[in-house]
Amino acid sequence: MTQPRNPVSTRRRLALGSVAAVAATAALAMPAAQAAQPDVRAADSGRADLQRGLDDIVREDGTVGAEATLVNGRGSSSVRSGTAELGTDLPVPRQGYFRMGSNTKTFVSTVVLQLVGEGRMRLDDKVERWLPGVVKGNGNDGGRITVRQLLQHTSGVPDYAAQLPILDGDQFQKHRFDRYQPRELVDMALRNRPTFEPGKGWSYSNTGYILAGMIIEKVTGRHWSDEVRARIIEPLGLTHTFSAGTRTGLPRPHAKGYHQFKPGGPLVDSTKMSMTWGSSAGDLVTNSTDLARFWRALLGGKLLAPKQLAQMQKTVPAPMEGSVAPRKAGLGIFWTQLSCGGGSWSHGGTTIGHLNANGFIDKGKKGVIVMRSTNLNTEDRDERTDRLVDATLCKMK
Repeated sequence: MTQPRNPVSTRRRLALGSVAAVAATAALAMPAAQAAQPDVRAADSGRADLQRGLDDIVREDGTVGAEATLVNGRGSSSVRSGTAELGTDLPVPRQGYFRMGSNTKTFVSTVVLQLVGEGRMRLDDKVERWLPGVVKGNGNDGGRITVRQLLQHTSGVPDYAAQLPILDGDQFQKHRFDRYQPRELVDMALRNRPTFEPGKGWSYSNTGYILAGMIIEKVTGRHWSDEVRARIIEPLGLTHTFSAGTRTGLPRPHAKGYHQFKPGGPLVDSTKMSMTWGSSAGDLVTNSTDLARFWRALLGGKLLAPKQLAQMQKTVPAPMEGSVAPRKAGLGIFWTQLSCGGGSWSHGGTTIGHLNANGFIDKGKKGVIVMRSTNLNTEDRDERTDRLVDATLCKMK
């Protein structure tokens, strides 16, 4: 569910972001068929490189199945590798459903910023204003924490993930269908003291987004997922995106999800489970086309007014263990430095089984999404995928 690439511990890792104008002018000076050829060759080359990279992830990392979607500003194309089910030759379905995990946080942050733009709340509102008495005890104090800090992981609110029995391989089968209410997850986290004083550090916290979902409900009178659906999913026509809620399976088609709880341990089929432990921090289901459409709309300014988008993209350092490139955290979004210069916007997602990594540039016009159906318990689980995203984006710059 979480964004962090933090490798070693499953619990920590899951605890659940001109040239074009010149080219266009040159194209107008040529016959249409001639002008299209370079773009077609570039698109074919990008797709072939992406296929090779995806094959490497399956072959070298031991991922059962993977799919990637490339958006190049003119259209999109997808590639796939591996199998949909361990021990079979069933191909990974094209545009299959998967759990997006912490990419859910970007949707939730977008809704909060929309409400801010409507004047219904402020980023500097204290959590206590909207959730009186909820964040209290063991040094935790909602009267000192702002909404902005929740969204940017600078609140110091401890993460509840380490308390979840479902993340323990020895308890997974017994607890895979356990259901949680958001308040239970918050109370679980508050058994611990704050990670740091509000605003005095950075640490990824799923709890912050459970609280953000609860605040959305207090402000609007509707469940966070209803607001996400009404404000984002339906207007963008994301017909394959929804909140899992209490649903334990995935619609067809989908690749089965597998989780490795211990280094070198077996791959456990984790396709069916309750995602109530993710809630507004990570329970959305989607496919690559829908997720790409969301990122294009968000970065293209179709979901947030310029002022709110600028707030979302105002970053602080986000020191992440295991990351292959420097990152900074915005509000529900991350900026990652590219090896070729500049940076991309993204927010990956990890669940027990499905993972997705992504990156978008040029105001969302170009980007890539890589989905893997296997969550491995290895130090370098994400390195090959991160480098593939980087190489793909650099080729499109």
